Amino acid sequence: VVTCALEGTRPLLAEVQALVADSRLGNPRRTSLGVDNQRTQLLAAVLEKRGGIHLADQDVFVNAAGGVSLTEPAADLAILTSIASSSMGRPVDPKAITFGEVGLAGEVRAVSQADARIAEGVRMGFTRFWIPQGNLTRMGRGQIPKGAEVEGIRNIEQLLDRLV
Repeated sequence: VVTCALEGTRPLLAEVQALVADSRLGNPRRTSLGVDNQRTQLLAAVLEKRGGIHLADQDVFVNAAGGVSLTEPAADLAILTSIASSSMGRPVDPKAITFGEVGLAGEVRAVSQADARIAEGVRMGFTRFWIPQGNLTRMGRGQIPKGAEVEGIRNIEQLLDRLV
C-alpha cells in the first residue's frame, strides 16, 4: 500500500507492506520496521474492534519498504489498509495511494497538505486516492488534479468496503 508522507514540507511516497499469519506461539507477535511498533499495535486493535477483523491469534508484521521511517500519523490509513489487505487476502489497487490519521473509534481524521500529497501522487503516475473525507470536503473539485480519482473515507468500515 502506497502512502504519501511529508518530510518537512516535501511530499514523499512510501510503500507500507504487511503480513498477517497464524501465530504458532501463545502470544501473537506485532513487529514493525520503519513504523512505530506501538502505533502498529494500536492500529491492529482498532482494526479488530471497529473493523471486525480477527487478529487476536495472528502474527502481524509491518514494514516500510526501502528503509523509510514513517513517523507522521498520516501514515495510519496506509498501515491499517495493508494489515486489512493481508488479513482479508484482498490486494489493493497498485495505482492507489492512501493517507489519513485513524482514531481509536475507527474514524479517519484529516491531515495537512492533502492537495500537495495528491499532486505528488499524480506526478508519480498514481490515479486513485483514498483520503480523509474532511480533506476532500475542504478541497473542492477545483483543487483535484485532472485524472485523479479521489474518494473520501470517513471511517475504517468504508475503507474495508473498498477492499472487498
